[in-house]
Amino acid sequence: MRLGIGTGSTAAHFVAALGARVRGGLTVVGVPTSEATRVLATAEGIALTTLDETPELDLTIDGADEIDDSLRLIKGGGAAHLREKIVAAASARMIVIADGSKHVATLGRFPLPIEVVPFGLKATEIAIAKLLKSQGLPDDLRLRKIPNGAALVTDGGHFILDAHLGRIDRPEALADALNRIPGVVEHGLFLGLCTGAILATAEGLVEIGQV
Repeated sequence: MRLGIGTGSTAAHFVAALGARVRGGLTVVGVPTSEATRVLATAEGIALTTLDETPELDLTIDGADEIDDSLRLIKGGGAAHLREKIVAAASARMIVIADGSKHVATLGRFPLPIEVVPFGLKATEIAIAKLLKSQGLPDDLRLRKIPNGAALVTDGGHFILDAHLGRIDRPEALADALNRIPGVVEHGLFLGLCTGAILATAEGLVEIGQV
């Protein structure tokens, strides 16, 4: 199987479990969605490839920061949503594994990550704020930083503006509008990509969609 391998705390547990299966004889080749996942997968002995070498994948397994009943997601808490979305879009299926607390009625409680080019940061931030206001959303944008106070830099060399919106009633409209802003590289709204989810709840595993 050609497998996209996600990023984040839940995905790290999956990498460890996958490594155990590989050592038991399972044959897969994986495309990691971040440098952190690449390091973990290599340590587990999982064979890796790239999308240039293997541009079509069978399945991606990844986590989510939020997921609704329509399998719409917010991702990017781990600052890897650009690569995660590229890998998911190259996959025939995407299955989310997540804690039940990530299941929400309406997206937006988790801040929406918006990956932007460092050049012209202020101009891009103003354009995003105007867009949010036009859609009746708060224009509360915060540059994501690392503990020493410097801007976080993604694997792609970009910055992240986290939009604290509270709720997103029209995620498709917001996604389309963000895609039209020069300077925006990608955002954390994953729409039409996830085909199923397995959520861990106090009552046991809950499945949504096709898994």
